[in-house]
Amino acid sequence: MIPFSDEELRPAVEKSLEKIKPMLALDGGGLTLLGIKKGRVFVQLQGACQGCPSSGQTLKYGIERQLRIDIHPELEVVNLLPGMEDEFETFGE
Repeated sequence: MIPFSDEELRPAVEKSLEKIKPMLALDGGGLTLLGIKKGRVFVQLQGACQGCPSSGQTLKYGIERQLRIDIHPELEVVNLLPGMEDEFETFGE
């Protein structure tokens, strides 16, 4: 169980994601933090990362791994596809 509220996690998540964004940009990609719900971090991969065959690897072994190192080992990252940005509230219920 993650010992932080979603609101407490947000600044730490934002700071950790700032470390990752330059690496994504090197390949023409990026990401946007959509929100955090019950310890699940919802992002949307953008640019070249969107639809890339390696995006699943980037998500789990890049983004999620960094968040787990920086913040808590139980954090999970979920990529929402374009058009689903406003629907993250319904996930995980």
